[in-house]
Amino acid sequence: MLPMHVSHAARGALIALAVLIVTSGGRAATDWSLTIQSIASPATGESAQPQLTTSADGVVLSWIERSGQTATLRFSRRTASGWSAPRTVAAGTDWFVNWADVPSVVSLGDGRLAAHWLQKSGTGTYAYDVRLSFSTDDGKTWSTSVTPHHDGTQTEHGFASLVRMPAGGLGLVWLDGRAMTGGHDAHGGGDMSVRSASFDRRGRQVTENAVDARVCECCPTAAAVTADGIIAAYRDRSAQEVRDIYVARLANGTWSEPVRVHEDGWTIPACPVNGPALSARGRDVAIAWFTMKNEKGHAQVAFSKDAGRSFGAPIAVADTDTIGRVDVALLDDGSAVASWIEVVGGRAEFRVRRVVPSGAKSDAITVAQIESGRGSGYPRIAQHGHDLVFAWVAREGGLRVKTAVAQLPRTP
Repeated sequence: MLPMHVSHAARGALIALAVLIVTSGGRAATDWSLTIQSIASPATGESAQPQLTTSADGVVLSWIERSGQTATLRFSRRTASGWSAPRTVAAGTDWFVNWADVPSVVSLGDGRLAAHWLQKSGTGTYAYDVRLSFSTDDGKTWSTSVTPHHDGTQTEHGFASLVRMPAGGLGLVWLDGRAMTGGHDAHGGGDMSVRSASFDRRGRQVTENAVDARVCECCPTAAAVTADGIIAAYRDRSAQEVRDIYVARLANGTWSEPVRVHEDGWTIPACPVNGPALSARGRDVAIAWFTMKNEKGHAQVAFSKDAGRSFGAPIAVADTDTIGRVDVALLDDGSAVASWIEVVGGRAEFRVRRVVPSGAKSDAITVAQIESGRGSGYPRIAQHGHDLVFAWVAREGGLRVKTAVAQLPRTP
C-alpha cells in the first residue's frame, strides 16, 4: 500500500512504474526465443543414457556406448569449439543399463572428477549397486570403484544424483532397496528408501545417512547445492499410494523432515518412472516435475527463495499432453528454463520454455522430434555462461546421443 502523504501525481507515477515493471517482466518472458544450433556429438556408435552436469569448470556430457555385451561410460567437456575428445571412465559386461537410471560424470574442480554407474550384484533383475570412481587428472585415469552403500544386500541401489560439495568433495543421494524383499513384482515387497553419502576431496567416504524411509521404487532422484546446503528431491510414496514430489534439505549434517512441494494428490499403485529435476543458485531453487490430473500428463515448475524450505504455486509448462521426463536450469536473472517431452499430433517433441516466478512464460520451443518410447530416455539441458546446452537420444539406424546449443538472449 502507498503511504497516504504521497501526492496524487507521485502516486500515479509509482503505480505506472509498478505496472511497467510487471508488464515488462511478462513481456521479457513471453518474447524470449532461442536459435538452436546442432553440434557434432562426441558419442559414437550405439549410444544412449545422456547426462549433462555443470560447474564453474563448464558443462560435462556423459553417456553409455554399447558394443555387444559391453557397456562403456564415456564423457566429454563442452569447449568453445565444440566437445572435447571423449574419454572412457569404465566398461563392463555385468552392468545394469536402463533408459531412466542414468550414470553421470561430475567435475569437482582442479582436474578432479567423480563418476558413477550401475553394476550387477546378483542374479536378480534388480540386484545392482551404485559404483563410484574418482579421477585426479581430468579423467585420464580412474580409481578402483567403490559403493557408497554398505548393506551388502543384493537389492536395487540406483537412480543416484551426484553434486559437487562447496569444499570440493562429493555428495550424492540414491534409491536404496535394502529393506525390500521378494514379493509381488520384480522389485519385490517392502519399502524403497532414499539415502545419502558424502566423500572428501581425497575420495574417502565420510557419511552415509537415511533421507526418507518410504519412496517411489523407480523414479529418478535430483539433488542440488544451495547456499544453505544440499537439497534432494524425489517422488514419495504414502501408505495410500499418493506419489507426490517431496524435498529434504541437509544442514549441519542432518536431513530435515521431508516436505511436499505441492499437493498434487496423484494416487497410483505403481511407479511412473518420472522423477523431478532441481537447479539452485544461492538460496534460489527451481524444481520441475511431472504429475497426472484428469487422465492427462502435466509438467510443472515451482520456485523457492528460501533454499527449498517452501515453494510457490506450480506453473504449468506443457501446452498439451506430456509424458514428462523433465529437466530445469535456473538462470542468472532468477527465471528458469524447463524442458519436457510433449505429445503433439501423435508425435513426441523435446521442448523448452522460459518461466519466471510470477508465472509468466515464453512460447514453447521445440528442440527436436523424438520417440515417445523408453528408447528416447530423458532429454537433458544445462546452462553455463550465455549458453544453453541440450542432449537427447535419436534413432538413426540405432540409438544415438545428439547435442545442440543455443545462446541465451539477454533479458532486462
